[in-house]
Amino acid sequence: MESKPRLNAEWHKKNKMPANPTLQQRIDWHLEHQKNCNCRPGLPVKLREEMIKRKIKIPKGL
Repeated sequence: MESKPRLNAEWHKKNKMPANPTLQQRIDWHLEHQKNCNCRPGLPVKLREEMIKRKIKIPKGL
């Protein structure tokens, strides 16, 4: 069984976090990041807490 490479450099190159991102931009970026890269598993704690407050669905395994 092949494992996903730890860092998807191509994805990171094409999908940089915006400068001074809004909270929604951060949420969107991190959710896409988890689908495409394995360099940092999970979500940042503060972001997860905010998603729970806003009733934003957190995908299983995050």
